[in-house]
Amino acid sequence: MTPQRVTLITLGVADIGRARAFYEALGWVPTQTMEEVVFYQMNGAVLGLFGKDALAADQGRAGAVLGTGAMTLAQNFTTEAEVDAAWEVAVAAGAEPLKKPEKVFWGGYSGYYADPDGHVWEVAMNPFWPLGQDGSLTLPVADA
Repeated sequence: MTPQRVTLITLGVADIGRARAFYEALGWVPTQTMEEVVFYQMNGAVLGLFGKDALAADQGRAGAVLGTGAMTLAQNFTTEAEVDAAWEVAVAAGAEPLKKPEKVFWGGYSGYYADPDGHVWEVAMNPFWPLGQDGSLTLPVADA
């Protein structure tokens, strides 16, 4: 088994109902739901939304203040138009616009928004990283 993998990403949220409504407005469909957690199946992994207090308790840190914004989740797309559309859908669903999509120094096109709990998402088109038919990303092998 390869250790270089992530199978579940869990975001701590202040209000599970608000968070679920936001992600469903983006077009995400829940696969499993419970009182304090909602799971969304992705390509080979799962995204979970978990109430912050319940998540802290589950981590063995009851009462801990869980923060956000120190990492970025990203969705890559094949065209700039798809990036623009995803960013607009997120903002219309209640995301905080952080950076409108634009051409960037590394040769691609990207923008950022924050979900209602402050989790930062990047939407991007990277011409150097082709996507699979299912939208999955496998990095090209670099020349040695």
